[in-house]
Amino acid sequence: MSVHTDEEEHAREYDSPAVNGDINVTPLVDVMLVLLIIFMVVTPALLQGFTATLPVGDNLAERPEEESRVVVGIDNEGKWYFNKKLIAREQMLGALTSAFNDRPEDKVLYLKADAGLKYQAILEMMDVGRDSGARVMAAVSEKTPEVKAKK
Repeated sequence: MSVHTDEEEHAREYDSPAVNGDINVTPLVDVMLVLLIIFMVVTPALLQGFTATLPVGDNLAERPEEESRVVVGIDNEGKWYFNKKLIAREQMLGALTSAFNDRPEDKVLYLKADAGLKYQAILEMMDVGRDSGARVMAAVSEKTPEVKAKK
């Protein structure tokens, strides 16, 4: 008959530990779901702006959009935008005036307007631009599909 002491039993516990060889993927799935939700919430905010079908034209110079430009827009519903943010018509003059006061050497106003708008809506925006101190107004348009295909 063998008698086991407490020390022998204690030593036997540590000799062969129970090792789990499975990978626990639950934390990975949790992190991935959180990232998915974050991207789903942030993506629409990154794409904010206004919906407008720009007029098309030929022989247009390709110019990338710059964040430093003063851009105003009118969407297909007649809503006004200042640098891709919705703005009330009454606030547009003040916003443009302060933008042009911040950059006295660059007083170019880029105008994006939906192709289906009445010309009167565009004239109203041009009047506000002139009153705010814009020296040059540039109408932004898209290239015709044939010109895009050639390049």
